Amino acid sequence: MSTLSQTIPTQGLHHITLTGAGRQITLDFWEGILGMPFVFEQPNLDNPDESHLYFDPGDDRLITVFCDETRAPLPGKTPIVPGAVHHIAFSVSQAVSIHLPEKLDALGIAHSGLKDRGFMSSIYFREPLGLLIELASYKFTPPQGVSHARVLFEAHRIRVAAGDAAIADRHVAEALAVLVHRQVPSLSDI
Repeated sequence: MSTLSQTIPTQGLHHITLTGAGRQITLDFWEGILGMPFVFEQPNLDNPDESHLYFDPGDDRLITVFCDETRAPLPGKTPIVPGAVHHIAFSVSQAVSIHLPEKLDALGIAHSGLKDRGFMSSIYFREPLGLLIELASYKFTPPQGVSHARVLFEAHRIRVAAGDAAIADRHVAEALAVLVHRQVPSLSDI
């Protein structure tokens, strides 16, 4: 275990850059299907033969794609090898989540159907180049000033203590109760 002085203090995800094919197929998917605004474009600064498209996934981060008109989309899925990206998950609200199967069906996009993941609902499908995309929706709202990650950390602790295999609704509910109780002390506890 390293000490804090030896770690590099990251402050969140800055961006993810994907290798794309043509510019139009990239725009059609990331902006046309997922609704991510196309915020800017410039040459790939390390390879000026490629363009570099930037999209806003909605959280002030960036999804960027290196495009090259000479690269053709490859059918199938991206390889599952060490170092490869398995999937990218984007957050959606529960109100949107329940309508995703019908929206994807209407777009002719094959998908997994909604899956209950205990603390979230997810649906999976592939983008045109084969990368697996997940649209995920938390099934809980954290208390004011508490992150989803903090709730899941507490739910994990509760799950492990209970000997359960995966985080379930009951673990999240108990974690929320613990965190709410910790947030504002009560004079009755003194």
